[in-house]
Amino acid sequence: MRSLKVRFALLLGSTALLVVLAALGVLGSIGAAERTIDRTLAAQGRLELLVELSGRMTQYGLAALEAVSNPDAQPEGLSIARTNVDRALVAVDEALGHSIVASDDPLDRTQYAARARPMAQLRSARAILDRQVAQVLRRSEDEQRRSAIRGALNGFGAMTGQPLSFLIEVERRSMIAGSDAARDLSATLRVASLAAVAAALAIVFGLYRAVTRPTLARIESMRQAASAVGRGELDTRLSVATRDELGLLVANFNRMAARLARREGRLAADRAALEDTVAARTTDLRAANARLEAVDRSRRRFFADVSHELRTPLTVILGECDIAARSAGRPGTDFAPVFATIRKRALRLQRRVEDLLRVARSESGQIELDRRPVRASLILMDAVDGMASEAARRRVSLVLEPIATDATVLADREWLRQVLESLVDNALRHAAGLTRVTLALAVAPGGPATVTVTDDGPGFPQTGEALFERFRRESPSGETGFGIGLALARWVVERHDGTIRLGAGPRDRGAQVVLALPATLPIASDDDAASASHRIEKETTA
Repeated sequence: MRSLKVRFALLLGSTALLVVLAALGVLGSIGAAERTIDRTLAAQGRLELLVELSGRMTQYGLAALEAVSNPDAQPEGLSIARTNVDRALVAVDEALGHSIVASDDPLDRTQYAARARPMAQLRSARAILDRQVAQVLRRSEDEQRRSAIRGALNGFGAMTGQPLSFLIEVERRSMIAGSDAARDLSATLRVASLAAVAAALAIVFGLYRAVTRPTLARIESMRQAASAVGRGELDTRLSVATRDELGLLVANFNRMAARLARREGRLAADRAALEDTVAARTTDLRAANARLEAVDRSRRRFFADVSHELRTPLTVILGECDIAARSAGRPGTDFAPVFATIRKRALRLQRRVEDLLRVARSESGQIELDRRPVRASLILMDAVDGMASEAARRRVSLVLEPIATDATVLADREWLRQVLESLVDNALRHAAGLTRVTLALAVAPGGPATVTVTDDGPGFPQTGEALFERFRRESPSGETGFGIGLALARWVVERHDGTIRLGAGPRDRGAQVVLALPATLPIASDDDAASASHRIEKETTA
């Protein structure tokens, strides 16, 4: 047999056959036992009825004697006794009839016929005694009646004694035969049970040797091989001895072990590559942590710079206030220049505070731009005007080149002003030997509005993404500042859909920052921009 299905089907079929045969044997044994018990119980019942019939006949004889001996007695006793005898005879007849109806055995029919003759004799004896009692009761002499009734009763006893004895003996023998049959059946069942158990054990043992034990041995070998593979012995293989289901399973196991061995090799290579990647990423993380520490140091410097930026205009304001307080009592003193200076410094301080607030909002991601159409020249003039005093203090010429063609841009005016002021401030603070900072606006037909901030300093120490990092400062002069100018400038310009780039100035001298913003409408410049440019240049060079 090449298939485990056939083997297990044979095993299950044999087991089912044994169960069916055992069930049939049990049912047959139960049926035989029931029949034997029923025959014994029926014989016992008939024996009891015969005993009752004998008693009823005796009572009938006594009632007849009482009726003859005492003519004045009530005749109901004799009638009741006669009725009881008839009922007992009917009960015995019915019991004999049931026994013959329930059995198809010819022996039972023969015994029924043998019992019917004594029953007929008992009925005739009862009828004869009844007639004799009636005749005796018609006689008048008491002595004759007593003599006649004694003769009748003696004849009745002679007629009923032998049939009753025969019937009782027959039923007693039937009971004995039923008991013997039950004992024989019990012994036969014991022998049959032992034989069935022995046959079942032999069949089960044969099936175990032929089917179960070889299958269990092969399964155990597979379990041991699986344990070996689980321990990492991936070169474990099993021999394919048969082509049944277990043989197919063994073949699949061998293929699985081979695939696991190949995968283990690939995993080892991947593990090595992963370790290299982890090492590289660890190095990157360490570098990132170093950069974060540098950013943290820059933030601390930033707060120090903030206090410095706020202290300078506050000092000027307080100084002007003191001068005004000391001159308050002098006649003819003009306080207009003092108030103008205080107002200018207060406005500068207000702008610085607003700029710091904008920076803080940009850091937290809460900033919102208020973009409206505005002329680009106005933004440049605002930025130059805001940084004119700082440039004059540092003796640097701040120039707004004449604007030939203006343009309207959709922008947040204050944010772009702050970007340009930040770029100028970076140039003033960080460019050593700086003498001139120039702002210019150029609008190409159909193109963007280009704003350039150019200085004649040493230029950027490097270009690229490094200078756009937050709180990063490259200052050869050692000046302090916010360190957020270029990062914030790029963020604002990109929010305006523009670009910003760093480079060298004309003839590779100095530094230049170029902002390109989408222009919605180029327009011709007016005299205000030219006059403002001349005025700002005059103020910063004074």
